[in-house]
Amino acid sequence: MEDFRNKFKEEANDLINALENSVLRLESAPHDEDLINEVFRIMHSLKGGGAMFGFVKISEFTHNLENIYDEIRNGKKQTNIELVNATFESVDHLRNLLRDEIDASIEQKHIELSKRIEKLVTDNTENQSFDEYQDMILNGDNGAKAVPKAGYYIYFKPNADIFDNGTNPLFLIDDIRALGNTKIFTHLEKIPTFGKFDFSVSYTYWEILLETKESVLEINDIFMFVEDECTLEIKKIGDWDLVSNEKYIEAITKKYSSDKFDYQELKSLAHTIFKPKETEKHQEKKVSEKIQKFAQESEITSIRIATEKIDQYMNLVSELVTAQAALKMYAMKTKETELLAISETIENVTEQIRDNALSISLIPVENTVTRFRRLVRDLSVGVKKDIEFITEGTDTRIDKTLLQIITDPLMHIIRNSIDHGIELPSERVKAGKPEQGKIILRAYYSGSNVHIDVEDDGKGVDIEKVQKKAIERGLIANDVHLTKEDALKIIFMPGFSTAERVTDISGRGVGMDVLKRKIADVRGDIEIKSEKGQGTRITLKLPLTLSIIDGLLVTIGPSLFVVPLTSVSRIKELKIKDITSKYQNILVMDGEQIPFYFLRDELQIGGEYPEEVKFIIVKYENTRVGIIFDTVIGEYQAVLKPLGKLYRKHDIITGASILGDGSVALVLDTNKIIKKFSSKEIV
Repeated sequence: MEDFRNKFKEEANDLINALENSVLRLESAPHDEDLINEVFRIMHSLKGGGAMFGFVKISEFTHNLENIYDEIRNGKKQTNIELVNATFESVDHLRNLLRDEIDASIEQKHIELSKRIEKLVTDNTENQSFDEYQDMILNGDNGAKAVPKAGYYIYFKPNADIFDNGTNPLFLIDDIRALGNTKIFTHLEKIPTFGKFDFSVSYTYWEILLETKESVLEINDIFMFVEDECTLEIKKIGDWDLVSNEKYIEAITKKYSSDKFDYQELKSLAHTIFKPKETEKHQEKKVSEKIQKFAQESEITSIRIATEKIDQYMNLVSELVTAQAALKMYAMKTKETELLAISETIENVTEQIRDNALSISLIPVENTVTRFRRLVRDLSVGVKKDIEFITEGTDTRIDKTLLQIITDPLMHIIRNSIDHGIELPSERVKAGKPEQGKIILRAYYSGSNVHIDVEDDGKGVDIEKVQKKAIERGLIANDVHLTKEDALKIIFMPGFSTAERVTDISGRGVGMDVLKRKIADVRGDIEIKSEKGQGTRITLKLPLTLSIIDGLLVTIGPSLFVVPLTSVSRIKELKIKDITSKYQNILVMDGEQIPFYFLRDELQIGGEYPEEVKFIIVKYENTRVGIIFDTVIGEYQAVLKPLGKLYRKHDIITGASILGDGSVALVLDTNKIIKKFSSKEIV
């Protein structure tokens, strides 16, 4: 039973992630029937699975949510911002309910959220729409944003004594008319005969159809001071020009009587006129398409595999690669023809298994995008900013372990963009920008690396402010003049922050230095570019995988090294006397000046170079540098192993690989070698 419960947990986590993604899309398209059905199906699956495997709280909790979305499917309710917010909180709560142990805080949250959802189930009033909610959040110095025209039904019945405080209901009716087009139905049925008429009593009440671009908040404001002195209903019928449509006005006028309008009938009539029913033929076609789609989706095209099994698979493949290298070395040593042929066959098969294993362990960046969308959505509301989150190239695949490691750094970068980068809507308008800011997450391949950009169109980095803060904190001397590139590097220094105050989002001066260390730990690099007033782009440059690379096995004296093959541009054999005589370690090759690097001196390896050495040119972006080695043994598939504390200070060494004969070869990070050679780090 425990195995089944664990499998349900895996499936439930996938369903909850899918639910979060669906609700994010539903927030942008609240009337999308496919998305509503998708959310309903996920709730239904969680309810059924939870009941079956003993997760009673999950089953009971999702039951009410399922009912709400079922009513939305059937047209009895409409999607609104309150429901979406509750569903988002439910996503987080459902994850907590999957835990083996549920603490008191989760229990309390369960009770509060359950009551809130039960209220949404029984609440038949029209809740706040998405446009109205957005207006409320972004209402700044420039005022509320106009929304598309919408039709509202207003029932306004003053109390009999409303005149006592000097209120004239007719003035309120005039204020409503000022908001847009209106159709007013005045009820005079309660006015008594002249002999019984009391001038201090209000007998009249109104039903109004309003067509306006204003939000429901504007309508409510009209009745702000008489809310306790009248019976008031304000309900949205739909995003249609109701009053301007003669057919609709004619239809409801026929239904007008001394009784109150039936709101649901008004709404149903609007749907009938503005959304004509499909023809039977078209309906049959849609049913046929759905059946066909269901049949296609029923085919089993993938299976679920636990991450532990994938990790175990990768470890076994790594051992296989090492064993294959040992076999190859032994075959070359014995020079037996049959053994060499067998070794070559096993090498080819091993390469295919390795490539297949890598493709399984590589997952698309899209898998983490949903949590970033949620982050932007929640934080932008908190700081009253309108931010659009755009993704590009999220089908780019990257090592599973690597993606887990960089998720937190990416979250930190996005938080900084929201808090420090994107301006408030009023500030953006003053700067000649659109009110809505943009954060773009872009992933793409670059050689053997994957690049992930986080770019915003905010205010950018103020270089002068950065330098001033660095001097105040004693990070640099007063007389130091920094280039733009050097100033941007200060941002990654421990404890540095330009924030004037600490917020819940950022500003404590921790994070960017930690981010840089985390990226460096996985053989990656980080780059920042920024223009004041235009925005900032931070790029994470990461290896495609952490476990196996194609390399070139080389030697310096008795030491063995592996150079990543994707970095190698050219290999040339030169006499050592021709190299040592070169001025400032620069060699001219094919009309190009190539600086070169004596790795033997950097690593303090004893001995002398042979008369003829191997000059290996490695590249990184637009820079090429030569490295001097004694010999080149040949190509080698390196299984990377982590190094201990002794090599922590040598950032040009990224790991080690065990060769077939048991000896160890150090794996070089040529990108770090080039950066170390071509520029000086800020200290």
